[in-house]
Amino acid sequence: MTNTIRLGGLLLAALLTGAATTAAAQETWYPSKYGANDLRGALNNLSPEGVKRAVSLVKTGKTYALGVPTGPDSPAYGDRAYRIEILQTPPAGDPPQGDNKVTAHDEKVTTSMGIGTQLDGFGHLGIDHRYYNGLKGADLRTPKGLAKLDLSGLPPIVTRGILLDMAKYQGKAMLEGGHVIKRADIEAVLKARNLTIGKGDVVIFHTGWLKTADTDKAKFLATEPGIGEDTAHWLADQGVVAIGADTVALEHIPFADPKREWIVHQTLLAKRGVHILENINTAELAADGVGEFLFVLGAPRFVGTVQVVINPIAIR
Repeated sequence: MTNTIRLGGLLLAALLTGAATTAAAQETWYPSKYGANDLRGALNNLSPEGVKRAVSLVKTGKTYALGVPTGPDSPAYGDRAYRIEILQTPPAGDPPQGDNKVTAHDEKVTTSMGIGTQLDGFGHLGIDHRYYNGLKGADLRTPKGLAKLDLSGLPPIVTRGILLDMAKYQGKAMLEGGHVIKRADIEAVLKARNLTIGKGDVVIFHTGWLKTADTDKAKFLATEPGIGEDTAHWLADQGVVAIGADTVALEHIPFADPKREWIVHQTLLAKRGVHILENINTAELAADGVGEFLFVLGAPRFVGTVQVVINPIAIR
């Protein structure tokens, strides 16, 4: 009886210790290594020296628009939608203004900022109502948008971009939905191209999956190739500032664990402070065999936003 009680006590103590350890582990992702008050995350790895190194990659001057057109048919997750209304001045039937007969058009756009080619901010995906650097969701949300972590303060991102053609590596025009891009695959592509991932880089995956948005939008949104949690951590360890792909969500779907959805988003945005780029138009870069390039992004400065529509530029 005594041994049973002692064993039971030890088991209970172990369980309590394990629970405490688990709870403690959940807290270790904040404060950020960049400082308890930091809001920039891995963007702290950008530097003037990095800009100059990236500019030196430009050899041909050819430019690539990495954004897809944003409109009613743009790839969008869930019920996000784009609507536009054209306003005519003067109204139809009224005469033009003045002796020089002025007429004009204006527009009114109602849209989610998370549509088409987009950048996910740190206020997008959190963990138990905490976001990057442990900020509480209740302290972020205001009637005018996010009070912190919004994208109006995003600095210009001018740095080295790396394209990893994972479809070519697999000998395919397009990876299948659910295909998991592993660290070993990435390292193999880097070795084949004689490239390394460095501090301040933007890493973009070409999977060929974006073509599916034109042929089967339901399939495009329901499944996709992508990276998993371990690979996300490894890439963040390299000091990259953003990771993107020609998919709607970057991470592989179906998820590795259906009870842990969007774990890559949580890992990169909340824990590691690395921005996510989605629906990147990588086809032309891949067709030209581009491995590294000058990456340029001046994101629109919409106050309070969680995500933002972008059109990054690659120059080689």
